[in-house]
Amino acid sequence: MASSRKKRFLLCVQNTACDDLELRKFYEHVADEAAAHEGYGRIVDESGEDYLYPEAYFVAVPLPREAERALRGRKPMSGPHRSFRRTAVIRRG
Repeated sequence: MASSRKKRFLLCVQNTACDDLELRKFYEHVADEAAAHEGYGRIVDESGEDYLYPEAYFVAVPLPREAERALRGRKPMSGPHRSFRRTAVIRRG
């Protein structure tokens, strides 16, 4: 689970006997080489704390920067987003 970035997000694909993980939800991964060597990942779970979980419970999914900002709780970039620019409205009689 090593990464060139300090933080990244992993998708939960299994949560056997883990009440603090939701399937199909992204979780923040905290780098921990010792845990990775043992087959575990350090994950910030629903409790808001980081704990070790089996690496097999997660899949790395590349995310756009905007998605990572949203998952970290940052505000989106200022200014209108291209896909949300207002377009002309045609009025029908």
